[in-house]
Amino acid sequence: MDINNFPKITAILRGYSIDEAMFIMDSLNKYSDYFSVEVTTNSDNYLRIIQQGNLAFGDKLLIGAGTVLNLQHAKESIDAGAKFLLGPEKFSDDIFDYAKNKNVITVPAAMSSSEISEMFSKGADIVKVFPANVVGINYFKQLAGPYGKQNLMAVGGMNIENIASYFSAGAKYVGIGSAMFNKDDIKNRNSNLMLERLERYVSIIEEVCK
Repeated sequence: MDINNFPKITAILRGYSIDEAMFIMDSLNKYSDYFSVEVTTNSDNYLRIIQQGNLAFGDKLLIGAGTVLNLQHAKESIDAGAKFLLGPEKFSDDIFDYAKNKNVITVPAAMSSSEISEMFSKGADIVKVFPANVVGINYFKQLAGPYGKQNLMAVGGMNIENIASYFSAGAKYVGIGSAMFNKDDIKNRNSNLMLERLERYVSIIEEVCK
């Protein structure tokens, strides 16, 4: 896909059951232009979640793997249908090579400006700045000075209250973990409240990311 069309918000699914993950993806699928889904490799049955998610929603919803730490994770995730790989650290050359050969989007993590530049030079489509809440909002503004507008994803401490500030500061994308949803809405399978919450995120994107 054109990386400029990558959804602005990635929902990080960690530790959910298959049924819970499918319920979440069903909600996100209704706003698939705005959200992608990252299923972390340290979640039980993560490969089955990726597989089943793609079967049910893959024609619209972009589903990838997170917490990709090595080539084995990359291979297993791509075989399961992951369309992008997201990691908590820099990617090795073999992960980049394998993903590019499979036309899979790569999102390694970095923190310093030199690490960010290194990952882009190796072929990263997006670089995840992690943990973003440690470096802070102003860090993204400062990076824009020498480097211009880059495909940076802010991850770590993101929530509905602060993502607008990160977008405005220069983050092109954000990743949101446990703060993305209300646990009771998932537990009770309350689709209406799930969608109401997602609509708030959509409003932020449409207002800030013009």
